[in-house]
Amino acid sequence: MTSEVMTAEKQLVVFDLAGEHYGVDISTVREIIQMQTVTRVPGSASFVEGMINLRGIVIPVVDLRKRFGLDSAEHDKDTRIMVMHCKGQDIGMIVDSVTEVLRIQSDSIEPPSSVVTSSDSDSEYLLGTAKLTDRLVILLDTDRLLSSGDKTVIANLASRKEAKDPIDDPGKESKRSSTSSKEKVVTKT
Repeated sequence: MTSEVMTAEKQLVVFDLAGEHYGVDISTVREIIQMQTVTRVPGSASFVEGMINLRGIVIPVVDLRKRFGLDSAEHDKDTRIMVMHCKGQDIGMIVDSVTEVLRIQSDSIEPPSSVVTSSDSDSEYLLGTAKLTDRLVILLDTDRLLSSGDKTVIANLASRKEAKDPIDDPGKESKRSSTSSKEKVVTKT
């Protein structure tokens, strides 16, 4: 054993939102799927897009642009739903694109500034910023992306199981294509 101290390494899934780079711990990401039709639920929070039926499981879907108070954007071929595990529940998060899986050293992460995390701001989900040579990546805590009230509303949506997908009803034609909606995220080296 050498006397060198190994720096802890983190592995992140990096995605883009309104031109900025964000990262979440890879262990919280269940899967990444192409954008699909979302069943809207009346009376839900403004940032809750609705629900999807993912292989027989109803998944609530949140638009992260709306959650962060950013301007809306049209969904395009790069738009993805990242299914993430947040406090015991899987939730889909709409992002502009998923760009890479990245390994970073813990010592390249700077904690969030107190200016950004002041008590009157809604930023408890910020873990810090990864300093890379060519850019900054804002690190998010998936367990804190939603307030406890938001989580209750979303849990109630998921328990309703009102999202009906034509694929579950043999009498109706499915709008889904026959190709797999799973995306592979490639590690950049």
